[in-house]
Amino acid sequence: MIMRQGQQQLLLPANPLFILGSLLLAFFWVMLQNMGLWGRAAWVPDLLAVVLVFWGVHQPLRVGVGFAFVFGLLIDVHQGSVLGQHALAYTVLNFFATSINRRLLWFPVPSQALHVLPLFFTAHAVELAVRMMVGGTFPGLTLFLAPVIESLLWLLVSVVLLLPQRRPPDRDDHRPL
Repeated sequence: MIMRQGQQQLLLPANPLFILGSLLLAFFWVMLQNMGLWGRAAWVPDLLAVVLVFWGVHQPLRVGVGFAFVFGLLIDVHQGSVLGQHALAYTVLNFFATSINRRLLWFPVPSQALHVLPLFFTAHAVELAVRMMVGGTFPGLTLFLAPVIESLLWLLVSVVLLLPQRRPPDRDDHRPL
């Protein structure tokens, strides 16, 4: 497709199975990451939160607050943390993502990463507040490194998850472009 400078390519509709598969893949990645070498270190980014925000921005009618709540409860059960800690953080994160989705899509992807950075800070602040209210300890200042890494992951996630939607709608071997 020949496009002038500054125009965006029209995207195909997202396959619901692809959306669910990417969310499940991110969920399993977080589960493996928690059992891995780093454990639950405070600086480790939450890939599931990034994917939830991505689909909350790009498909707000398909991935809403309910998905975020369910995945948050599943992460809480897996980590053995306060039940509802991640559920509340993911719900707040997805609510803010769906509320800024139309404005966010006007920006190029690097600027989008800067715009979602406060969302990730808010989600980590909610998790920290819930943890501190029930008597947990402060994980350290490395906690504030995770939202920065998550906003950098936004660049990669945006490219990878939009790839299936960028293909031509009808493939034709005889078409020159």
